[in-house]
Amino acid sequence: MTSGSRPFIPIAKPDLGEEEAAAASAAILSGWVSQGPQVAAFESEFAAAVGAPHACAVSSCTAALHLALLAAGVRPGDEVITVSYSFVATANAVRYCGATPVFVDIDPQTFNLDPDGLAAALTPQTRAVLCVHQLGMPCDLGAILDFARANGLPVVEDAACAAGSMTADSRGQKQRIGRPHGDIACFSFHPRKVITTGDGGMLTTRDSRHAAFFRLARQHGMSIPDTVRHDAPTVLFESYDMLGYNYRMTDIQAAVGREQIKKLDVIVRRRRALATRYNELLADIPGLGLPHEPAWAESNWQSYCVRLPDQCDQRRVMQAMLDRGVATRRAAVCAHLQPAYADLRPRHRLPHSEAAQRQCIALPLFPQMPDEDQDAVADALALACRSA
Repeated sequence: MTSGSRPFIPIAKPDLGEEEAAAASAAILSGWVSQGPQVAAFESEFAAAVGAPHACAVSSCTAALHLALLAAGVRPGDEVITVSYSFVATANAVRYCGATPVFVDIDPQTFNLDPDGLAAALTPQTRAVLCVHQLGMPCDLGAILDFARANGLPVVEDAACAAGSMTADSRGQKQRIGRPHGDIACFSFHPRKVITTGDGGMLTTRDSRHAAFFRLARQHGMSIPDTVRHDAPTVLFESYDMLGYNYRMTDIQAAVGREQIKKLDVIVRRRRALATRYNELLADIPGLGLPHEPAWAESNWQSYCVRLPDQCDQRRVMQAMLDRGVATRRAAVCAHLQPAYADLRPRHRLPHSEAAQRQCIALPLFPQMPDEDQDAVADALALACRSA
């Protein structure tokens, strides 16, 4: 697809090359294509990359969120404090547990959970806090963890977009999201994320009991995994001692992920440079709100999200840019405004969440993006804002 003579500029483009193709081919030719040695190696390498004691690969970040909430003790009838403004999987994972998401509003600058809303959302049924590092921007973990610890609540981090992002610890030293700072962190490897395995997810934790549960639950609750039975010199019969799930990652995906991990630092540096350049290119568009990075955070800039001028209609701006060959997306949506959540009435007003869904768009950003593409995006946005 082109606009005139200019190629179409997509919202994202995975950074995959010959190394990943060769790794996938080697996994296929090895004869072991389901969860196996490549998955184990990917888990070890991802844990080392983020500084986590334990990592467990699964089929998606949605699966990771489901298992994380189960490990945190969320059961039917419980409540989980979270945000509505996110990908809908955040709220869906709560409902998979038979629990109710209790939505708090976001900080309009970072699009992340506003810690000032936590106290009003707390009830005797609250079982956990599910915070989101939205669009790769770390949330205010310090304030969230202080609240959670004071109230005896586990914290699950939806870090779907946050591989390579950093936040300051209690001593002010920046550390990668995923150590984790809360109890469990969950990552996505969807093609729009900073690194990808085609699809897939990862859980990281400090708790060895959580890690053991993840490994058991992801494979139907099978007491003896395939890898052990394959290498055993005697016949082994497995048992199924719990209700488990088919949440496994394949060795083909993991082989690709191992090559992607090698590129993580380079990819993040490039994305941060592109975000800085966007800040410069877009600074003169009247009324346009640029993204805010707090001093204690380093985003991987999985997405670059702008707030449109008040007079602009979001859909008209996006259509005008699409007509010029530039893809955009709503950065996130509010779960409570979706038909699937029509039965769930928010207990608190969410004006900043609703405004973000209505006013904000994500611009194209990917590590292979040349300067001329960024220039074209900036020109298309400026023109759209003047005319929409």
